[in-house]
Amino acid sequence: MTFSELGISEKTAAALKRQGISAPTPIQEKTIPAALEGSDLIAKAQTGTGKTLAFVLPILEKIEVGRNELQALILAPTRELAIQITAEIKKLTDRLGGFGILAVYGGQDVERQIKKLGRGIHIAVATPGRILDHIRRETIDLSGVSMLVIDEADQMLLAGFHKDIEDIVSQTFHSRQTMLFSATITPKVKELSRKYMSNPKEITVQEKKVTVEKINQLVIETNDRAKQAALFRFLDEQQPFLAIIFCRTKVRAGRLIDAMKARKYEAEELHGDLSQAKREKVMKLFREAKIQYLVATDVAARGIDVEGITHVYNYDMPQDAETYIHRIGRTGRAGGDGMAITFAAPKDMDDLNTVEKGIGMKLPRQVIDIPSSEYTSQPKNKDQVYRPEKEKREQPRRFKTRR
Repeated sequence: MTFSELGISEKTAAALKRQGISAPTPIQEKTIPAALEGSDLIAKAQTGTGKTLAFVLPILEKIEVGRNELQALILAPTRELAIQITAEIKKLTDRLGGFGILAVYGGQDVERQIKKLGRGIHIAVATPGRILDHIRRETIDLSGVSMLVIDEADQMLLAGFHKDIEDIVSQTFHSRQTMLFSATITPKVKELSRKYMSNPKEITVQEKKVTVEKINQLVIETNDRAKQAALFRFLDEQQPFLAIIFCRTKVRAGRLIDAMKARKYEAEELHGDLSQAKREKVMKLFREAKIQYLVATDVAARGIDVEGITHVYNYDMPQDAETYIHRIGRTGRAGGDGMAITFAAPKDMDDLNTVEKGIGMKLPRQVIDIPSSEYTSQPKNKDQVYRPEKEKREQPRRFKTRR
């Protein structure tokens, strides 16, 4: 099918063609007609399926450029993803003209954002915290929002944004169209859809057998206390060109980065507590290969596409196949080989079995025995030694909204 056959205007289809996009992806074929009809949607789609254009194109078709108010709001869990979506929209609208688009996220000058919002913005791409900040300041009006997109819904809820989303939705037009996109349809995602959507159409595309052919995968069976020393042993032996090391929480990422820096590894962390300037600096260093290792949480790493990543290390076990696929998909790109190493303690075996079932393959395993002296005597500063413990998930900052 062509974009025109799906209901996209000839002008927009021509703008897509100039970008080298001539045929819709499966998620776009299924989503665009339903979105143009005004239906609420729940779409299960992974990063890399073309899902951004699946909701952006219907929004552009339905925006009334002559109406000088915010009409569409796209929520994203991270600043990076908000920036990425905004850039994709602007590629199109720069050729089409007339559309006002603004990325609204923390770390920017609030006063500058307020000025831009006052000039007439049709589409806002935002993180929840900064939108709530503008609601509190009464510098944004969501009452005219007739189209709401919640992108990466599973990660948004995993990061603790459920209450924030509720506060934002309550400010929008009561008969708005809501489109929810998620890599996984978790119970929390279903609960959100039941609460805020009206007879939503469910859309799923056949997922690709993801990236596993080009990626060498290995599970290292160890224990929690030895995990850090096991990771360092592999880093020293394999000497990756560029590698991402995934941690479950920003607390664990922080502890690991301290230990790595104590050992003089060229490494930086990437998680939600960093300022925007710091995040951009870290990503610039990583893209330019000025640091070798990026220690990241899942939410912060969404949308990262850096050439030359040779290794991915799952320091903490992913809890499902989709998360595993997202992580290891950072390597083995552009026809190159990649390596994905997952460290699994005895308590991780149920999650490991879930991942293997989800990807349809049994991962090769290797048992590694680390002498206790290796992870208790190094580094000499005992405060740097990793001590596993149960951690509470950190919640994002709360804002009081005015009704």
